[in-house]
Amino acid sequence: MPNSNAKLHSNHRGGREASRRELVSRSLQSAQHCLENQDFGTAYAHYLLVLNLAPELKTTVKETFQFTLFKWAEELDSLARIQDLFNCYEQALELYPNDEVICNSMGEHLFRMGFRDEAAGYFHKAVKLNPDFADAKENFYRVANWLVERWHFIMLNDAKRNLTYLRAIENAVRSGSKSVLDIGTGTGILSMFAKKAGASFVYACELSKTMYELARDVVAANNMEREIKLLHLKSLDIEIPKHIPERVSLVVTETVDAGLFGEGIVESLIHAWEHLLLQPK
Repeated sequence: MPNSNAKLHSNHRGGREASRRELVSRSLQSAQHCLENQDFGTAYAHYLLVLNLAPELKTTVKETFQFTLFKWAEELDSLARIQDLFNCYEQALELYPNDEVICNSMGEHLFRMGFRDEAAGYFHKAVKLNPDFADAKENFYRVANWLVERWHFIMLNDAKRNLTYLRAIENAVRSGSKSVLDIGTGTGILSMFAKKAGASFVYACELSKTMYELARDVVAANNMEREIKLLHLKSLDIEIPKHIPERVSLVVTETVDAGLFGEGIVESLIHAWEHLLLQPK
């Protein structure tokens, strides 16, 4: 009896496997037929089924799947079915999470729709996945020109200003401020000043996705990615101990410019004083 049961189970598994292969084969044929008839939506659905049933075919059908996705996305875009378009890209990225071509295409759709910060994130990921991907690099630099304000470059090249910040941070750290929060970190320069000055704990928050990613690259290039905790958050949304373990002893910021009130810096500093900064005894 045991041998008979084992044989039945084996036959059942074999039957299921044969059915799976048959369904995959038919779906591939249907997908190809749909492509020939330019029925990209149905072809896309067939490829989703194939890839979920037979993930071992990912490499084999990758280029055809990409083509189908992009054609279907164009149709959805023209029909203003924006949510369906994004759903398709999310499904595709679940199947191919490290595909730079799909990431770049997703970024292009987001950019055209005005979601520049989000688009920059996908372009940046595409470049990270493939540094030689010319289209993604061009797209990232283009969107960065929209998002990185010109005054960032002016401030970064203002040696006198930077030296003043550096000395002030060094004095504060030497006076006992060992935990630092950098609000609106931008490129991360003040956070790195704080760490080099000897601060034990440095936290930095940045709302812009583009600037957050840029700060991560700059901090990593200076070998400080393990010493500075970067948060993609508005300072008003920072919670203790969810985001930082306790109140800090020093808050620094470089957002005080001609946009003082427009940037909400006053509100941010009041919030930091009340909720994030150690109170004097």
